[in-house]
Parts: sequence; C-alpha cells; structure tokens
Amino acid sequence: MGTVDAICISRRKGEKKSPMASVRLMKNYGIEGDAHAGARHRQISILAAQDVEGMRRKGLPNLKAGDFAENLVVSGLDLTKLGLGSRLRVGRGAELTVTQLGKICHARCAIYEQTGDCIMPRLGIFARVIAGGTIAAGDCVEIVETIPRETFQAVVLTVSDRCSRGEATDTAGPAVAERVKEILKANIYNVCIVPDEQIEIENALRHFADGHSIDLVLAVGGTGFAPRDVTPEAVVAVIKRRTPGLDEAMRRASSETTPHAMLSRAVSGIRDGTLIVSLPGSERAAVENLDAILPALAHGLSKLRGDPADCGRQGIGLGKGTANERP
Repeated sequence: MGTVDAICISRRKGEKKSPMASVRLMKNYGIEGDAHAGARHRQISILAAQDVEGMRRKGLPNLKAGDFAENLVVSGLDLTKLGLGSRLRVGRGAELTVTQLGKICHARCAIYEQTGDCIMPRLGIFARVIAGGTIAAGDCVEIVETIPRETFQAVVLTVSDRCSRGEATDTAGPAVAERVKEILKANIYNVCIVPDEQIEIENALRHFADGHSIDLVLAVGGTGFAPRDVTPEAVVAVIKRRTPGLDEAMRRASSETTPHAMLSRAVSGIRDGTLIVSLPGSERAAVENLDAILPALAHGLSKLRGDPADCGRQGIGLGKGTANERP
C-alpha cells in the first residue's frame, strides 16, 4: 500500500504542473482540467517520490512536485516492477492501467541542463483511467494487478474491411492472441481491427511501436494478391530493419500443406524495439504461420530488449534467456 504524495496539473502543455489538493479522474480521459488529458493512452504520468527526492540530492533542493510535468507523485510502491497492463487503485475507487514505460524526449529540458539527468524518460510511467473518481493528496494507492516488466507485450492488429465494418466476425485475431499468450506467455496489450487502408494500418503500427513499449505487433490479414491487400506495403513503410528469416520460415511451413503458400506476400521487420510480423487473414493459416516462428521469438525479442547473451551459445527456443527491462 502506498500514498499519493502530490497531484499536479497544468492548463497548457509544455509547462511545469502545479500541485492541487484534489482532482477528478475521468474514465478514458484523464484528470479534469489537465492539458495532457484526452482520449489517448498517456493520460496520467506518475513518478515515485524516492526518485524525485533523488534529484533533490543531486543538486536541486528546491525541486517541487510537478516540475517534471508529472501528474502523480506516489510513495511506498515500487513502480519499477510494473509492466504494461498493471493496474493501480487510487483513493476509494479510481483505477489506472499502465500503458507506457518512460518516454522519448526530443529536446533537453531545463532540469536536464541543470543536473545532467531527467527522470521522467527513464523512471516515469504513464497510465489510462479505467475507473473515474475524485482523488486527493494523502489518499491510498495500491497495486491491484502486476504484469511483470519481463513479460513480453504483444498487440494483435486484424486488418479487414468486413470485420472493421461489423459485417464479419474476426476469428483469426483472437486465435493468434490466444496462441501468443499460451506459448510465448506474453501479455496481450490490445486486440484491435483496422480496415484495409494502408495509411490506417501504418498509423496503427506506428502508434503501438513508438510509444507503448510493445515487443511484438502481429498484423493479421491483407497479405495476398487482392487489390486491397496492402498490409505488406504498410509494414515495409514503417519498419527500419527487415527480418527475412521469419518470412521464409512461415512460407516454408505453409508450403507443406498448400501450394498457395507461395502467394503470400507477408513481410516482417523491426521498428526500434518492436518486432512487426504480418500473417495471413484466415484463422488456420495465421496460426500455422505463427507456429512456424514461435520457437525463435522469445530469443529474438530478448535480443531486441538488449539481452547480451551469445546467440551461438544459447539455444534458440521458448524460455531461453531473460529479457532485460526497458527504461
């Protein structure tokens, strides 16, 4: 059990936040009146009180709550153990779910210039409000559910015009999600659907790869010859490094059951710390392709997280190696 030491808001973005005695948390929005609230995943920013105190000891004795643009300062909890999907209860009934670990700073702030360090990119966590309510400084805060940071985080993105319009039921996406959860022991951060529109697919891939600390995005559907099958083009547009071995393994496995496997245009690749893999749209083919690469994914995702283990000495297989925590 921890305590809310401070609650801070700002009316405009780019400003330090000011402490408030109490605020109202609004479901799927954030703190009422705060500039960073809105229908997105980074609604609430949180720092541990001990990390703020550590910065005071580094030469900022007058540092106040809100100076790192954080919404909540909490004490008595180890935030470093919380991965995506972990849940916190604040006050009597408000609840938050962790949606991002740290953030990318595109410019050095005044705090960094003064101390040579800024803790929000490394130690801050971000959350979405899943149950609203009024909270006040001094309220209790407790961890309701912990998803360990070493757990791989996955998103399944079904690409289908008909499913996005509600004209068909998506069975491939949920089947892929269940397989990844069962075999890779991953946390399924999200299962969602987008139409066969290249820009929308690209935007969804960037959204999950660029801010959420997601390890694996599986794009299901749109990999064939049909005029609106544009998933491969969307994947190529956003990845920075190709992973052709995965594509070859999937086509090779499928070719053992159907000659149509050679028609698959599925591609995969890496965008910073996220692996993006495209899969066929049918449930059977999607799971079949996924099963072909699952034995190597745990090791590959660990390497993306910075695992220094020697690939030649460590067997490639599920459960091999330990993933390092992301900052």
